[in-house]
Amino acid sequence: MRPVPRPVRPGQESVWDYPRPPRLEHVDARVTIDLGGERVVDTHDVVRVLETSHPPVYYLPISAFVPGSLAPDRGASFCEFKGSARYLSVRGGDVVVPRAAWNYPTPAPGFEQLADRVAVYAGEMDACTVDGERVTPQPGGFYGGWITADVAGPFKGGAGTAGW
Repeated sequence: MRPVPRPVRPGQESVWDYPRPPRLEHVDARVTIDLGGERVVDTHDVVRVLETSHPPVYYLPISAFVPGSLAPDRGASFCEFKGSARYLSVRGGDVVVPRAAWNYPTPAPGFEQLADRVAVYAGEMDACTVDGERVTPQPGGFYGGWITADVAGPFKGGAGTAGW
């Protein structure tokens, strides 16, 4: 059962207008990620993935991360659209967060732009920002969307949303 989309305020977009299968979109935005008292990434080279019912997932170039802040970690997952993902730990200062990021080394056709990019679970970091706005992590522990003031839900991921 599809939930009722929340009203969209001026300057917002509804996640219920995002497509399925998802689409990639380059955005003109500054994204920062802080962990362990250090800035591990600060970039304007941003691609977001937009999928029905999900807040955008931001993918950043591996090369934009501070050297040594990303390391391969255990586990993998599969997305029916993007393909096989691998997990990475993220290090900032003296803090290491296992499986806090992921990427698609060999993405499925249509998602090739993600091959050298990484997405990060915002809830595992000290702070993630988009154009200076601190993001809120997507509900639940599986999805990695970033909620900002310019997106309206409700968002998949919380209790009772598995069937969306």
